[in-house]
Amino acid sequence: MKWNNPNHFVVCMFFLLWATVARGQAKKEDYVLAINQIAQYVSGPMMDEKGRSRCDYNLTEGKWYEYEVPWHTGQTVNALLAAYKQTGNKKYLTAAIKGGDYWAGLEIKNHPVLKGMVDARHGDSIGEDFIVFATVSDGTPGIYELSRVTKNEKYAKVATSAAYWMMKNMYDAEKGICYDNIDAKTGEVLKESSPFWKNKAQQTLFDVSRPNTEGWLFKDAFEFSGDTKFKDAFINLCNSLIEKQGPEGVWMSFMPNSAEARSFHPRFSLWYAESLIEAFKLTGDKKYLDAASRTAEVFAKAQQNDGTIFYDNYLNGRQPDKGSITGSASALAGIVWIQLSQNGYKQFDGNIEKSAAWILKNRYAQDHPDPNLRGAVLETRIRFRKGKAWLTNRDTGSIFALRFLVDYLGYKFK
Repeated sequence: MKWNNPNHFVVCMFFLLWATVARGQAKKEDYVLAINQIAQYVSGPMMDEKGRSRCDYNLTEGKWYEYEVPWHTGQTVNALLAAYKQTGNKKYLTAAIKGGDYWAGLEIKNHPVLKGMVDARHGDSIGEDFIVFATVSDGTPGIYELSRVTKNEKYAKVATSAAYWMMKNMYDAEKGICYDNIDAKTGEVLKESSPFWKNKAQQTLFDVSRPNTEGWLFKDAFEFSGDTKFKDAFINLCNSLIEKQGPEGVWMSFMPNSAEARSFHPRFSLWYAESLIEAFKLTGDKKYLDAASRTAEVFAKAQQNDGTIFYDNYLNGRQPDKGSITGSASALAGIVWIQLSQNGYKQFDGNIEKSAAWILKNRYAQDHPDPNLRGAVLETRIRFRKGKAWLTNRDTGSIFALRFLVDYLGYKFK
């Protein structure tokens, strides 16, 4: 090869870097640098002036679009706190506080039915008329962590107030579920129909409810308040979760998984697995780890050799849809794999390394011409909306990659 063409040098250096990372030879400082670059993105262009995550960035339009903002903002707070604790950079803490202030500001104070709940509306396909259980609960780990880090109980108090409302109005102990949706105007909990199934005439219990342990809200509420009713509810729901886990290791009875298509969502079952690991931490009962491991096996099989996990994956032998690349799945699966590995489930160690290498390689450049992408982790999603292809890079890739890299440093470089 002639070296008088500078492009030849660039190409060769790229493949040398790729090969080095792929062989797992990246150094600790490479991961620290990645954490800072991603955290700068998350605390910068990804957050608006109110402290909210901007969510989905439309690549063809160059515009941000909201998507379940309370959930995404709560997750963002959690990621930024992880970055702050790892780096000590107070800019990340300041951004997390701003996000937490927005989230705490959702507290409902005057509604005759919803007082004490949070006005965490889902948006997107079901509009602004509904509050979804998981929109609240899966955003709360960062809210409780913010109170722990800042020693300011304001955030945890708002989350715990919502937890009381949800346990009283949405939790069914006998059935082992929590209902999914609330009418945001009336405060009615929807127990017979779900806005997610608008075209389904006959809806069953599992269409309107789930075990809903994402975010382990009741566990955090118990540890903050000391109220054992939360502990009992959390353990009951986790036991229900194990009971309802399919033989495949995931929960095909609940959306956004699809029993009909035999497809599973790239993160949904991992959130349940995370909650089961939290149940193990609370009880010491290994059955929760075993159940989480069964889920982790499914995602280990879905992970490609280069570490990629796609959005649509199948249990019937069908190949994944390669149109949407889900960096958050590689990262969240890695978070679960690390926790399992640290508890003796070493079969996932190779998958952890694939995720680490993938995240280092699949980030937008710091000098990318679009400032809304600089430092972000690849998370593409293709849908069809408003009569055209809707191609986005989502905030979730950067959020979960940040958490994973912090966990990975503790796992790899003890």
